[in-house]
Amino acid sequence: MGAAEAVQVPPVKPGRPAGEVYLKLLQVSHSIRLERAESGQGATLRELAERGCVGFKAARLAVGRMRNRGQLDIVGWRKVDYRNRPVAEYAPMVPSLPDGADALAYFIAGWAR
Repeated sequence: MGAAEAVQVPPVKPGRPAGEVYLKLLQVSHSIRLERAESGQGATLRELAERGCVGFKAARLAVGRMRNRGQLDIVGWRKVDYRNRPVAEYAPMVPSLPDGADALAYFIAGWAR
């Protein structure tokens, strides 16, 4: 994936508009994903918070909710020197498309919305 390619953000479920923290963390997670495309390594919670200029507690709550919504996923675990246990690596979810006849139904359903 080159840096010139546009990043497609998965659709957000209807409801309240996303806050500044969520939008910033989603933006940061996409940029880190593009930077580390070859290695497949995700960003830790601390990296997301530092890079997004967001408090750690706000980032922890936002990342948990973003995982529940299907916007972020754990892509791996990494040993770090500031913690005894491995920390999770997060990356934006890439929606998978169905195959065959299901794909046609998927696109027609999305078009009808």
